[in-house]
Amino acid sequence: MSISEETLQQIIKSVVTQVESELGHKHSAPATGSQSATPVAPVKMKAVTNKPVFKEHTYRSSGEGIYTTVDEAVSRSAAAQKKYVKHFTMNDRVTVLNAIKQTVLSSKDTLSKMAVEETGIGCYEDKIQKHELVCKKTPGIEDLKTEAMSGDDGLTIIEEAPFGVIGAVTPVTNPTTTIINNSLSMLAAGNTVVFNVHPSSKKVCSYLIRELHQSIVQAGGPADLITMVADPTLDTLNELAAHPDIRLLVGTGGPGLVKSLLQSGKKAIGAGAGNPPVIVDETADLVNAAKSIILGASFDHNLLCIAEKEVFVLEEAANELIYQMLDQGAYMLNNEELSRVMSLVLTEDSSSPVAGGCTGKPSKKYHVKKEWIGQSAAAIARAAGINKENIKLLICETDPDHPFVVLEQMMPVLPIVKTQSFEEAVEWAVAAEKGNRHTAVIHSTNVDRMTAFARAIETTIFVKNASSLAGVGFGGEGHTTMTIAGPTGEGVTSARSFTRKRRCVLAEGGFRIIG
Repeated sequence: MSISEETLQQIIKSVVTQVESELGHKHSAPATGSQSATPVAPVKMKAVTNKPVFKEHTYRSSGEGIYTTVDEAVSRSAAAQKKYVKHFTMNDRVTVLNAIKQTVLSSKDTLSKMAVEETGIGCYEDKIQKHELVCKKTPGIEDLKTEAMSGDDGLTIIEEAPFGVIGAVTPVTNPTTTIINNSLSMLAAGNTVVFNVHPSSKKVCSYLIRELHQSIVQAGGPADLITMVADPTLDTLNELAAHPDIRLLVGTGGPGLVKSLLQSGKKAIGAGAGNPPVIVDETADLVNAAKSIILGASFDHNLLCIAEKEVFVLEEAANELIYQMLDQGAYMLNNEELSRVMSLVLTEDSSSPVAGGCTGKPSKKYHVKKEWIGQSAAAIARAAGINKENIKLLICETDPDHPFVVLEQMMPVLPIVKTQSFEEAVEWAVAAEKGNRHTAVIHSTNVDRMTAFARAIETTIFVKNASSLAGVGFGGEGHTTMTIAGPTGEGVTSARSFTRKRRCVLAEGGFRIIG
């Protein structure tokens, strides 16, 4: 892959701009590699912007990776994939991936503002950190491994090959970061991808894909490695799933989406439901537990499916845990305030717009009002008549069958349930998680208890003595993902998740160099 002098100068200029931009920001970035860094709650900034970002970046519905029909998007992607694997080396893939990362890091502020403006949910400052995270901790070609077996009968190797064209569906909760994370992993594996994004995020997603398209081409890569349907709908999703040139389907969303993709008859990777419980016992470092729970439950206004959704704390540790949470920015709702918040954010009227989160089927009695998903704790408090500033998280003491416990609510309102024993905490936590096997957290120094809870809950991600965010590499070791494929078994996805294994055999003792 050759790079012109003009392109080289553009890259140098962009890197300089990025470094200058980074020096001017004070929010902490996620740890990378083996660095040890404890994430902190982002500094609250002034209003996202005084003028809509989309007036500065005019939305165009087609061109540069954006296509009006599914067939055109897929056909362009298929042609690009053939060119990508035939004419571009593994080192060329690294160049493509670096171009994507550089573009995202240079545009993270704009992308975060656009995402909040269009979807109306989440926290701008936290979205900046998510963009940094997926760029820094999504693995590339190094994730692909070749197996070799040699013996008297010769040599056999197994390589991880691309599927071809992938059809991917993204959620409104993490629109741009899912595209970035998926694209980095899928392109590292030699695939191309066609996105059917959530309709409520199509403007920011089309802007992102256009930017990525341009950066890849400028770096010398082929056009249309990443494409998108301009006006995504359920019909375009079904058309994408049924298209003969789509070899693999990937969906990040609820159980309905996963079920739909699995019924397509094609290989599907599905990221499903989550309602992550937290257990805190009397042996825990309660200062750290409080800090970690607040970070995870308040981050991006609790939109992440891995985020702490309910806490089960042993009676002897409860008061101190609550005290520490109040000391670190939480606000405890009294019974009357809790009633007002419930009336505000929940409804018993099934005809009202509701959001079931990733879990799909909420309580029969209550539903979460869609307009409160991903809103700040301060906004919810104000609307409920609570005059308190600088609130990171609303907390409340409830019973284990309270709607806030059983619903995946995706807002910074965290129920705390006191338990009489560790065994009771495990029983209630498992019930609240509903067998989703997504994410769970424990704060304890008792290894036997950690082991017992991990065995009982059987989640894809299990975090000990840290924020749930550590489970995806934010303040914890390991790579990150925005597609946690519990239902289909791939787990914390990476490049190798989007490959198929191919075996090559040299028999009759061939190339066996040991006699």
